[in-house]
Amino acid sequence: MKRTKLDGFMSFRQKRWIQFLIGVGILYLLLMVNFEVPFLFKSVTQEKDAEQSSRNTLFFTDGLSKESLVLDSEEESPIRPLKVPHYAPSNPRRVGKIREFKALSNLKFDVDFVNTKPGFGGIQTSAKEAFLVGKSFWEEVESPSKNNITEGIKNQTIESCPGSITLSGSGFQKKGNIIVLPCGMTLGSHITLVGRPRKAHFEQDPKISLLKQGEVSQFMMELQGLKTVDGEDPPRILHFNPRLKGDWSGKPVIEQNTCYRMQWGIAHRCEGWKSRVEEETVDGKVKCEKWVRDDDGHLEDSKSSWWLKRVIGRTKVPFDWPFPFVEGKLFVLTLSVGLEGYHVYVDGRHITSFPYRTGFALEDATGLALKGDIDVHTILAASLPSAHPSFTPQKHLEMSQKWKAPPHPSGPIDLFIGILSSGNHFAERMAVRKSWMQHDLIKSSHVVARFFVALHARKEVNVELKKEADFFGDIVIVPYMDHYDLVVLKTVAICEYGVHTASAKYIMKCDDDTFVRVDIVLNEANKVSDGKSIYVGNINYYHQPLRYGKWAVTYEEWPGEDYPPYANGPGYVISSDIAEFIASEFEKHKLKLFKMEDVSMGMWVEQFNKKKPVDYVHSLKYCQFGCIEDYYTAHYQSPRQMVCLWNKLQLLGRPECCNMR
Repeated sequence: MKRTKLDGFMSFRQKRWIQFLIGVGILYLLLMVNFEVPFLFKSVTQEKDAEQSSRNTLFFTDGLSKESLVLDSEEESPIRPLKVPHYAPSNPRRVGKIREFKALSNLKFDVDFVNTKPGFGGIQTSAKEAFLVGKSFWEEVESPSKNNITEGIKNQTIESCPGSITLSGSGFQKKGNIIVLPCGMTLGSHITLVGRPRKAHFEQDPKISLLKQGEVSQFMMELQGLKTVDGEDPPRILHFNPRLKGDWSGKPVIEQNTCYRMQWGIAHRCEGWKSRVEEETVDGKVKCEKWVRDDDGHLEDSKSSWWLKRVIGRTKVPFDWPFPFVEGKLFVLTLSVGLEGYHVYVDGRHITSFPYRTGFALEDATGLALKGDIDVHTILAASLPSAHPSFTPQKHLEMSQKWKAPPHPSGPIDLFIGILSSGNHFAERMAVRKSWMQHDLIKSSHVVARFFVALHARKEVNVELKKEADFFGDIVIVPYMDHYDLVVLKTVAICEYGVHTASAKYIMKCDDDTFVRVDIVLNEANKVSDGKSIYVGNINYYHQPLRYGKWAVTYEEWPGEDYPPYANGPGYVISSDIAEFIASEFEKHKLKLFKMEDVSMGMWVEQFNKKKPVDYVHSLKYCQFGCIEDYYTAHYQSPRQMVCLWNKLQLLGRPECCNMR
C-alpha cells in the first residue's frame, strides 16, 4: 500500500519526540550520578557516625536507627506496633554523675535531725520512727544469718484461711480474749458476739478514778492488726467502746476511734442524737442512730400524749429506742464489713457506722479483742476470705523473662515514671508490667519506669518483695515502714531517683492503679517545655482543706484556708529542675512535708515558682476518677482493666475504656 506524504510527516515527528525523551533520560541519569549518589553516601555515613556517637555519649537523638527500637522477640511485640517517636533535648541540660541502679532507694532521712520550725513537726516525727523501724526490717530481710524466715516461708504449708471461726465464752477466755483471723477480713465479712455487760462498779485504778467519779461500766471491742514494733501495742483498726456508765458527760455513749503506732486518731462519739442530715453517711447509713436520753424532752409526763397521738393516728410518731446495752442484760452484737466502713448492729437494729480511715486495710484486721466489763457467751466470725493476698504472691506474679525491665541506661533519658505501690500489691504491679510498661518507649529505654515501695508490717511480705525486686529489676525499695500519711516520702524518693539515677528530662509520678499512655504524656510535655520549668496534670485551683470526714485535715496540719494549685496525685509531670530542687531541699532539711503528697508537690512547685517561673499546664485528660474518652491517664483501674486497656490500645490503635472490674 502506498504511503502518503502526511504519514511520512507524522512518522518523522514521532522519531523526534522519542529522541528528545531519550535525551532527557540520559541527562537525568548524569545528574543522579554527579549529585545524588555522593550525597546519599555522605548521609548514610553521617547517620552511622551519629549513631555511633549516640552510643558513646548515650544521648537519645534523631540519629537512632529504627532497628535499635525493635523488641528482643516477636512474642514481646505488641499486637499492633506503636510508632516510636524520637526525641532530642531542646536545650542541653547539665548531667551530673549518674548512679548505678540499685533496688534500695538512695533517699536518706537524718533521724538525729529535728526541725522545730512550723510545718516540720508532726510528720517528721512519724517519718523518723518509720525509718528506724524500716532499717531494722530491711536488715532482717538482707542478713543471711536471719534469712531463716525465707526458708521458713519456702518450706511451710500455705496458712489455712478458714471461712468461719466459732468460739465459746470459755474458749475465748482461754485464748486471752482474742479471736485470731488468720487472713484478715474482706467485704461481706461479719463477726457476731453474744455477751452480757457487767454491773457497774467503782474504778479500782487510782489514775482513772480521779477522772471518773462514781460507778463505771464499759467494755471495748477492737479489730487489731499485727504488731509493727516489738514492745508496742498492735494498731487498732477499729476501737468500739460502749460506756454504759462512767463517761465524763454523765450519759451513756459509744466512742469509736483508730490507733496506729500508739497514736490515737480523732474520736467519733455517738451520744444519743441521730447524725445530721448533711453529715456524710457510710454505705448509705448514718454514723449514729438516736436513742432515748433523759434530757431530750421525751420524759414520763409526755408519754401519755405520745401514746394518744399514736392511737388516734393524727401524726406518724417515731419510736425511740433505749441505749442498746443494759447492765446484766444479754445482747447480740454483729459487726459487718461494708464498702465504705464498718457497721454495728445490736439485737438486729443498726446502731453505728464507722468509715474506714486511710492507712488501714481490711486484710490487716487479723484479730478481734474484747476487754472491760463484759462476759462473753459466744463469738462467731463468718464470710472470711479464703486466701490472704500477702501470703500468696505466687498467684499473681508471673516469673517470666519477658516481663523483666530492660537494662537501666547509663545516660540521660527523656522521661522517668515513678509508680507508687504497696508491698503486698503483687497483682497490681504484675498488671502494669503486662500492660503499659510494654510500650516501645520503655522497651527501648527512652523512658524508664520503676515501682517505689516502702516496707510492709509483715516480714513475710518484705521477703517476697525483695525476691520480686531482684527478679524483675523494676522495684525501688524506700526503707521505711509504710503508712498512708508518709506516702509523700515516696514522692521525694521519685524526684531524687529521677534526677540523680535516671537523669531524666521529665519526671512523672503515678499510682499502681493508673494506666499511662506513655507516648502521649511525653508528647504533651515536649509541646510546652522548650527548656521551661513545667508542671503538667489535672490541676486543682483554690481547693480548700476538708475539716471533717475521711480526708479531714486539722488546722494544726494546714492552717491556711486554701491549698496552693496542685495536680491530682494519680498522674502528673514535672521538669527535672523542679525535681532537683525538691531533692536538694530535702537533703538540706528545708523541705516541708504534708501528709497529702499531691498537695505537697503543689506546695513545693509554688516555692520553686518564686525563684524561676513555672508553666502550669492543666488537662482533664489526666483523669482522676476513672477513665474518660481519649484519656492520657486512667485511674482506679483494676489489674484486669489495665490489661484490657492495653489490648484495646494495640488492637484498635486508639484509647477505649474497659468497664469490667
